[in-house]
Amino acid sequence: MFETNQQEDQPTLPMQGVAQPTRAEVLQLPRVFISTHPVMAHKMTMLRNKNTPSAQFYQLVKEIGALLAYEATSNLALQECVIETPIQQMAGQRLAGGIGVTPILRAGLGLAEGFRQVIPDVQVWHLGLRRDERTLQPLEYYNQMPHQVEMQICYAVDPMLATGGSAIDAINTLKRRGITHISYIGIIASPYGILKLRQAHPDVDIYAAALDECLNDYGYIMPGLGDAGDRQFGTY
Repeated sequence: MFETNQQEDQPTLPMQGVAQPTRAEVLQLPRVFISTHPVMAHKMTMLRNKNTPSAQFYQLVKEIGALLAYEATSNLALQECVIETPIQQMAGQRLAGGIGVTPILRAGLGLAEGFRQVIPDVQVWHLGLRRDERTLQPLEYYNQMPHQVEMQICYAVDPMLATGGSAIDAINTLKRRGITHISYIGIIASPYGILKLRQAHPDVDIYAAALDECLNDYGYIMPGLGDAGDRQFGTY
């Protein structure tokens, strides 16, 4: 009769025993921007509320996406152009070069719509990634991106930056397509996710509406807001 090692047979949770940084530690990292706007805090409270219905939740995601777009695009390059006002000719400014937005499906769709409200002519590329709940590793299932790209910047957007796996994989995909200037946009981030993304891509700016406390043993952000995809599209 074979003896079994009980310790080896016991299942372990993916984040159980994993060391995590504190909020204070990751706030000191370069190129990390967490919104402090009072309107954002107001909308985030409504978004987190478990009693917020799906239709309102989706609308809030779009509104928060628009607010994040204003913050994340503050350093875009401009070029001069001459226009005619109803009164006279003048020198104005317009964005220099194209802008791409890559929502990580499906939860990133609402954020991408918020971006389109701010910059209607952005190019939207779609990347489908899902998380293996056992290993927490991202699995790609859809990729609709251009083969040749000339962009000023591309924004990878996804509501939740938990372990960082999906964000890292998405940015890897963008870089393989020759995109060199990339920012990540999320609604809620964990300190662990920010640290992992910062380590993998130190050249990428990270914008988030809120920085939460930690991940639980299952890899979910605490206090979080639940599953952003399910809550947007009513698929509980």
